[in-house]
Amino acid sequence: MNTAAVIMLYAIPGFFLLMAVEVAVAAWRGHKRYRLNDAINSIGLGILSQLTGVFTKTLTIGIYAWCATRLALFELPADSVWVWAGALLGYDFCYYWLHRMGHEVNVLWAAHVVHHQSECYNLSTALRQTSSGALFGWLFYLPLAVLGVPVEVFAVVALIDLLYQYWIHTEEIGRLGWFDYVFASPSNHRVHHAVNDRYVDRNYGGILILWDRLFGTFQPERADDPPQYGTRSPLRSWNPLWANAEVYWATWLDAVHARRWRDRLQVWLRRPGWRPADVAARYPKPAFALGRPIYDPPMSAALKVYGALQFLLLLGMALQFLMTQAQLSTPTLLAYFAYMALSLMLLGGVLEGRAWARGLEGARLVGSAVLALISASWFGASLPAWARGGVLVLAGVSVCLLWWVHRGRSTSSLSAV
Repeated sequence: MNTAAVIMLYAIPGFFLLMAVEVAVAAWRGHKRYRLNDAINSIGLGILSQLTGVFTKTLTIGIYAWCATRLALFELPADSVWVWAGALLGYDFCYYWLHRMGHEVNVLWAAHVVHHQSECYNLSTALRQTSSGALFGWLFYLPLAVLGVPVEVFAVVALIDLLYQYWIHTEEIGRLGWFDYVFASPSNHRVHHAVNDRYVDRNYGGILILWDRLFGTFQPERADDPPQYGTRSPLRSWNPLWANAEVYWATWLDAVHARRWRDRLQVWLRRPGWRPADVAARYPKPAFALGRPIYDPPMSAALKVYGALQFLLLLGMALQFLMTQAQLSTPTLLAYFAYMALSLMLLGGVLEGRAWARGLEGARLVGSAVLALISASWFGASLPAWARGGVLVLAGVSVCLLWWVHRGRSTSSLSAV
């Protein structure tokens, strides 16, 4: 396992520890910053992004390594402090432009939109990451390869830039004086996630906010205009697969419906929200309204317990996936990935109250237990007798909870008739 992957695995417990601190501080101050369904969806999208990253390393690192080997103008030493400092500064500069273009070019927004869909703003939002960013994101970092930044330096500074941005996703830290002038901060980044008119498409900096001041995209947070979060075309779903696909699908439909070939290309390359006039006229969309109700389907006590339990189990499986991916065969990895993606999708459907999702989720629970018990293994990990007993207990508890959820939904439906 490479250095960057090891750092990420060690960072994961820190993410959850800081989330617990944020919840405690918010509760002490009388604030409610988290909703269980939203947090599960955000972290689930982060899980899916990490699992997808195992398969997209060829784009994110492979192409960079090829260019650094063959196109580098300089041979920079990996043991120089100045090389590391320059690489981090250069990476943050490239990140600014990738991030900015992610808001200005629709095909790039289709990937980046995932990070903005939550209507909450807390540390779990930071983990809400795209699974398709590798398609074009690598292009913006090729200048570092041409300058000769070594692959191992690039991989680590990329992770440093990403990890820095975790702590700025909170409403529990206010303005920070001079720090807000130089660095990306919670106040500056709240602006970036807001859908208020004055805040849209501002404050792209990853570590330094100086890029925004230099290139005219800076906007300070204002007390008289509190940020409201989400996107101007709200997702309104807990399905992580749809979260990744929604803008691609909407853009594809607009391209298909457009009468002119030029518009079929432009719809991918123009700013998000741009639509050909003929398409907008024939297929109108509702106008954006600030202050709309947030998406928050009701959750019974049974659903909260079930959702939390299944999420913790899936989180454990994701950690196993990441720690063992180097030892697993490609078919096994693909099967495991498909299982995880399906599980996260079904959990999202259950949290939305979908009857079809509850039925398929029950089949998943039973099928998973049968597969583990018959094979005495779980995707490359052997299961001793005590672990197989644990599988039976967890499956039994999960099925009972799911029945409780279903019974509560059925009772509510009958009461409403």
